[in-house]
Amino acid sequence: MEVTLNHLKRPEESAVDVSRRLQKRTRWGELFIQTFLFLCGAVSIFTTLGIVYELGKEALLFFQMPRVTLAEFFTQTEWQPTVGRFGVLALVSATVVTTVIAMLVAVPFGLGSAIYLSEYASEKARKILKPALEVLAGIPTVVYGYFALTTVTPFLRIFFGEALNIYNMLSAGLTMGIMIIPLVASISEDALHAVPNSLREGAYAMGATRLETALQVVVPAALSGIIAGFILGFSRAIGETMIVAIAAGSGPNFTFNPLQSAETMTGYIARISGGDVAYDTPDYNSIFAIGLVLFGISLILNIISRRISSRLREVYE
Repeated sequence: MEVTLNHLKRPEESAVDVSRRLQKRTRWGELFIQTFLFLCGAVSIFTTLGIVYELGKEALLFFQMPRVTLAEFFTQTEWQPTVGRFGVLALVSATVVTTVIAMLVAVPFGLGSAIYLSEYASEKARKILKPALEVLAGIPTVVYGYFALTTVTPFLRIFFGEALNIYNMLSAGLTMGIMIIPLVASISEDALHAVPNSLREGAYAMGATRLETALQVVVPAALSGIIAGFILGFSRAIGETMIVAIAAGSGPNFTFNPLQSAETMTGYIARISGGDVAYDTPDYNSIFAIGLVLFGISLILNIISRRISSRLREVYE
């Protein structure tokens, strides 16, 4: 160290001066990387702020209309803006029904696939099966929508008969669940795969079977990542558009019967945004209010996901 300092020293320059001179030296490569990363973060933040600003500005025009009130918007169950009915619960109920059905499909199948890939499949099988499972996530959602309408609905009518409408929330929800399985499975498998092998070996040493180890040791250890995957899948289901727009129906209907047709919030936005509605009408302005509601729901889910993940996260050495 002394040799290095002596080499860097100038006449009558102390070690402190050398240290200060080194700190002031500009490292252009490092400065470029820091600036680029800062800009990446700033773009995402400003994009989010821009979305909130535009949604809020346009939604304010909707709520400033004489016949629109916040109380009616959040408490009434009839949605017909053309005749002055602004109860968004008719759209929220359909969104909730299709999302719950989707998660009832995606959670068990996604988690089961993740457990198999992480705990039972060989490394060779894992490299083949995981990309094959993720192919489902690359299929366009409009294809899923027509699959629900032309395949799932006729199949369900074998069991439910005429009680199942051609456009119904059940087939839309089931198809959404199939679409979300790769998302839940991939995130859950990554969380399970990150659990240290020492926990598995300790469970085997105690006499636990592979299934007991997976369900009672590995899954609880990876619970934060698994729950984050569930909530991310939930957010994906709420924001899905094409499947519900094609298969669930195009008429607002306050019902929790999955056999009936009903329009979700995203389906309504897609229908009104088609260009057939004039600008600055109640129908047009309402899509921004509904979009703001969807944004708020997604924000709340992300906050819940972060809190749950931070509370349940396990740190291993």
